[in-house]
Amino acid sequence: MIDRQAVIKRLRRVEGQIKGIQKMVEEEKFCGDILIQVAAARAALNSVGGLILQNYMKNCIHEYLEGQSEEEALNQLVETMIKYTK
Repeated sequence: MIDRQAVIKRLRRVEGQIKGIQKMVEEEKFCGDILIQVAAARAALNSVGGLILQNYMKNCIHEYLEGQSEEEALNQLVETMIKYTK
């Protein structure tokens, strides 16, 4: 199962990064520096998403093994991955 506290900690870190970016924009900091921070926040959020997706994939396979049809489990997994990667 997913370590909720670790995910929440990471999300709070991303929240802090976003607030920092807002402050940089308000203070009219150099655009290049702002873009670097945006990239860092995006990477951190992608990392959290990856952890959650990994957990979902493991649960999806587990549900299949517990009786959900293979087709149903795979369809759910594919649908979720498509939405996540948009």
